[in-house]
Amino acid sequence: MSLTIRVQTADFSLADEYRVLAQDSRCGAVVTFTGLVRELPDAALTAMELEHYPGMTEHVLEQLAQQAQQQWQTGAITIIHRVGKLALNEQIVFVGVAAPHRKAAFAGAMYVMDFLKTQAPFWKQELTGSGSYWVAAKASDQEAQQQWQREA
Repeated sequence: MSLTIRVQTADFSLADEYRVLAQDSRCGAVVTFTGLVRELPDAALTAMELEHYPGMTEHVLEQLAQQAQQQWQTGAITIIHRVGKLALNEQIVFVGVAAPHRKAAFAGAMYVMDFLKTQAPFWKQELTGSGSYWVAAKASDQEAQQQWQREA
């Protein structure tokens, strides 16, 4: 069961990442999630700047992927997270999970994303026409993580 973990400034190809995940003939499902830079509801976003803690970030992402593999007996998992300055509609994150069955693939992907949002050491700064500010953790992300912990 392979793990691919990358933190990078460069963009990624959804088709290429899917193709790699779909190679395992023991897996009958591949679930992917791609997060994009989106417009803010109350401010004109011009860009987003993402920073991370090199080495630590990759380690945390690898642990999350391993936990998902163990919990749902998945196949390959790929996590790609971009850092640096990103414009509107650019891809930020990719999570792909291959598994023998769809329920395991969906659960593994959701688990990785929910814990990535709360556990991985990334910092986001939103840049708007009126200034910039660091994004605080969202209560909804904490609630999603806690739901997994209650179900465990």
